[in-house]
Amino acid sequence: MKRYNSFNDYLRKKYSRKVYKISIDAGFTCPNRDGTVSTGGCVYCGEEGSRAAYCDRNLSIAEQAARGMELMRKRYGAEKFIAYFQPFTNTYAPAAELKKIYDQALVSDDIIGISIGTRPDCIDEEKLDVIASYAARREVWVELGVQSFNDRTLAAINRGHASDASRNAIALIKGREKINICAHIIIGLPGETPADYADTAGELSRLGVRGVKIHSFHVLKGTPAEQMYRGGKVRLLEMDSYVSAVCDVIERLNPAIVIHRLTGEAPLDRLAAPLWVNDKGTILKKIDEELEKRDSCQGKKSS
Repeated sequence: MKRYNSFNDYLRKKYSRKVYKISIDAGFTCPNRDGTVSTGGCVYCGEEGSRAAYCDRNLSIAEQAARGMELMRKRYGAEKFIAYFQPFTNTYAPAAELKKIYDQALVSDDIIGISIGTRPDCIDEEKLDVIASYAARREVWVELGVQSFNDRTLAAINRGHASDASRNAIALIKGREKINICAHIIIGLPGETPADYADTAGELSRLGVRGVKIHSFHVLKGTPAEQMYRGGKVRLLEMDSYVSAVCDVIERLNPAIVIHRLTGEAPLDRLAAPLWVNDKGTILKKIDEELEKRDSCQGKKSS
């Protein structure tokens, strides 16, 4: 058994069948790119955002959903699906427009959920009304890019908001009983220490989020982060240091929190460094081994 509460286990227990996410690019941009908040985006963000490799924004949303279901059925034997609006800020439009966009992904009864990636400063009550409208029949998640609760770090990565924006957004979403919050955090951000990662995990436990997704900081070609890295202004973690930091975070997360991901990958043609981030199997194996070595588990050090 895993020593942490994984998203796969959560879905298997709840639905008793294979459930997979299908990534959808709805053509959104971001207020941190178009000049509303800033330009250029966060220092680590590439021009294509975080879309899955099979995602094609030239297709309609309905076509992307159908294609994603077919792919996941063939590759993994998936039976049910969660439509995941992934790249950039997927609440960055008026509420009425958001409903039209989200509805287009619901092409089959086999889509049992909807997951919406966004920023803390792009959430309000009217948008939550739209998102909550899907909760009567479907699993609903808002995936919130928290990244860190260290304001110095957020400024350094040109995040465009302070940590209070994350606290406020979490409180707002928690007011909607049937909307689950998955907070994204990044380990290895410039200038951060293991204490920062642990503090972020502790804060998420205190705030009562339902899920957490952990990413490794990596450098994509053509980003400000690459310039910082080439100029010696950014030090990247080695794999073993990352594994240790992930285990520290797991120990400080409330056991009820569902961990959606423990590491992230990047397209090889766009990845500048470190190359180890794409060795997902080894990273996950090392995390399991480290937790066993510590005789530890999720929540062991949570308060």
